[in-house]
Amino acid sequence: MPDAAPRALAPRRRRPHRAWAVAAVTFLTIVGAAGFASLPGLLIDPLHAEFHWSRGTIGFAVSVNLALYGLTAPFAAALMDRFGIRRVVAAALSVIAAGTALTVFMTSSWQLVLYWGVLVGLGSGSMALAFAATVTGRWFTERRGLVTGILTAGGASGQLVFLPALSWIVDRHDWRPAAVTVSLAAVAVVPLVWLLLRDHPADVGLAPYGATEFVPKPPPQRGAARRAVRALASAALPSRFRSGGGTSAGPFWLLAGTFAICGATTNGLVKTHFVPAAHDHGMPMTAAASLLAVIGVFDIAGTIASGWFTDRFDTRRLLAVYYGLRGVSLMFLPLLLADSVRPPMLFFIVFYGLDWVATVPPTIALCREYYGEDSAIVFGWVLAAHQVGAAAIAFVGGLARDAFGTYDPVWFASGALCAAAALMALVIRRRRVEGAR
Repeated sequence: MPDAAPRALAPRRRRPHRAWAVAAVTFLTIVGAAGFASLPGLLIDPLHAEFHWSRGTIGFAVSVNLALYGLTAPFAAALMDRFGIRRVVAAALSVIAAGTALTVFMTSSWQLVLYWGVLVGLGSGSMALAFAATVTGRWFTERRGLVTGILTAGGASGQLVFLPALSWIVDRHDWRPAAVTVSLAAVAVVPLVWLLLRDHPADVGLAPYGATEFVPKPPPQRGAARRAVRALASAALPSRFRSGGGTSAGPFWLLAGTFAICGATTNGLVKTHFVPAAHDHGMPMTAAASLLAVIGVFDIAGTIASGWFTDRFDTRRLLAVYYGLRGVSLMFLPLLLADSVRPPMLFFIVFYGLDWVATVPPTIALCREYYGEDSAIVFGWVLAAHQVGAAAIAFVGGLARDAFGTYDPVWFASGALCAAAALMALVIRRRRVEGAR
């Protein structure tokens, strides 16, 4: 395209850069796909009542979903380099729609594990935060922290949209119509992705937002699985086990460890078990789900603010503050649960909501700092740790409820884990490598 560079470097542009339109489509896609992540916490009590499956069994299906969500992410980032963002995301949404629709016909717990755990887990992993990291890395060289925060907030926005509606459907019409609603929402986003999303600025003859020169579109990267494994080995193995230089393995394991605790204390614990825990105290399911949705309101503000802070402050200290405050809030939660919504609970919702995924922008920024062009794939592996942590707590939380008749021990243990994550974040040393932004 011979005139691509002149178009990209035109001194004055009356229209907004196309990168913002791509970011908007990505945001809407994440919002539209967020319904599948909002449903598991609403299904625990209905499935237990209808099929008499233990909460541990249901938690296991959720844990498979969360683990595959994370383990798929690094390979999905590499597949996006091979086949393009648009194809991978459209296929992922289709798999999510199929998995949620099939749950309507299940009669055995293994089907829940297969449909919701495996199919929805694989599809959601291909639309994980690595998707946002890939879009941001390709389309922006400036405002990356802010855009990452906005895209990350898309999941919270979807939670805000879907949780009240889905809880109302489950309460009034059973859980099956809610599953169908999630399936239709995923299908509805596919045309939007296919028609409006573009893989790279060069596809439309533009430079990335903030770039001073045109960036040609790189050729498709073959060997997606091999590249994902190679990026993991380069980041995670000690230098004596790999050829060449590069950064030490310490930062990767510290980032993976802190993000595993992040997943355990958000998706694994609160998103999965908050509604049944509140219901144990006599709170109606719709009220508990609405509180979880309100967390999404403040999560949007907190995540966007975190992106802004990430562009300006030490990311390690930001992470330490976020994890420390989260741990304090979780320690107090068992004292706040009651049969109705009271002011102290509202304070927890606001406080915790501001912190929900505020950890994502600084974590992505640290991956860029250390791993340059492979940062999206390495972040995919860090996200895998996030989801393994979430999966573990989703399962253990169900077992704890079956064993103790209460979730209180899990809340206290999670608060202690957050304190450990705060210390781990402060241990990470800052180091910028060539090619990182």
